[in-house]
Amino acid sequence: MNIILAPDSFKGSMSATTVTKLMHNSITSLYPNATVQSLPMGDGGEGTMEALINATNGQLFTESVTGPIGEQVQATYGVLGDGKTCIVEMAEASGLRHLNESQLNALETTTFGTGELILSALNKGYQQFILAIGGSATNDAGAGMLQALGAQLLDAQGNAISFGGGSLADLDSINLSTFDNRIAKASFIIASDVNNPLVGPEGASFVFGKQKGASDTELQLLDNNLLHFANIVESQVNIHIHDFPGAGAAGGLGGAFKAFFPCEFRNGIDVVIEYSKLTSYLADADLILSGEGKIDHQSLYGKTPIGVARCAQRFNVPVILIGGTVDIAIEKLHEHGILSAFSLVNGPKSLADTLAISEQLLQGITKNIVSTFFYSKT
Repeated sequence: MNIILAPDSFKGSMSATTVTKLMHNSITSLYPNATVQSLPMGDGGEGTMEALINATNGQLFTESVTGPIGEQVQATYGVLGDGKTCIVEMAEASGLRHLNESQLNALETTTFGTGELILSALNKGYQQFILAIGGSATNDAGAGMLQALGAQLLDAQGNAISFGGGSLADLDSINLSTFDNRIAKASFIIASDVNNPLVGPEGASFVFGKQKGASDTELQLLDNNLLHFANIVESQVNIHIHDFPGAGAAGGLGGAFKAFFPCEFRNGIDVVIEYSKLTSYLADADLILSGEGKIDHQSLYGKTPIGVARCAQRFNVPVILIGGTVDIAIEKLHEHGILSAFSLVNGPKSLADTLAISEQLLQGITKNIVSTFFYSKT
């Protein structure tokens, strides 16, 4: 009996590492001799750094940096086990995790702290970077990050513009003469589960702005400001980021990377699969358990369960998902090689009640799935 555990986090409840530990304990309590390989996953959002550090036995560094509304926050970045590759999760410095609902303000939030994390790593001599850019609280097109790294974003009077997506309207020029020259010699993998363009109905503002506190009126303003930013970028560096897939990730942070960094955009789950060496374990596997907090149609677009299932299909390994909730027809999951999906919820419960006993529910459903799957094989 050989089982691979490859879940993402259950947002707001359990990290991917916690999920794998609970699954592992549940399985070995039933089958003490089972071979269980725990590979916590991430798809470019929160938890991606943890997954990569765990997979490679890397190390973490913590810095005091500028948070999304200008306050000082403690933020962590990691170095993988190769000792060369730095993983920066932008949500550590500039993410929604730092704000309560009343503090959300996409007009003012900044990515300056993300730039400070990159600067810290550059100062330590690192030149290879993976940027996980999910979970942002920002809509500033990466302007704050650029400022932290030395770029001068100036208004018509030659003064630095203020933080936030609202201030992009004041942008007149970008002076790169003071931009950190070490960036040109470095390499950046941009890991994301988002392929949205920078602007338009499917762009950063209209798709993600509301969850960052923007009103309907502010969504149009933010989109106009991102368009203004993109026009200035194109006029100065001759790079068109308006409709580039992924430019709309993290409130336009993807666009800043495309325009000003030597970078490669990759699906976040593919990066984690590569570094965790998932495929090396598949030849001998009987079953994979994966999942995330909510399994729905969004899961079909760059999310962990589908990425894991895509790998498993090449080795004909069945995949079963566990989600906090499951809101998708099983036939859709079958199209991606997924055998079945099960929800943690085992009866009428409020969200608060479910979260309070999520670990207990996860252990129970894991035992039920594994004992049923292997019933005729033991």
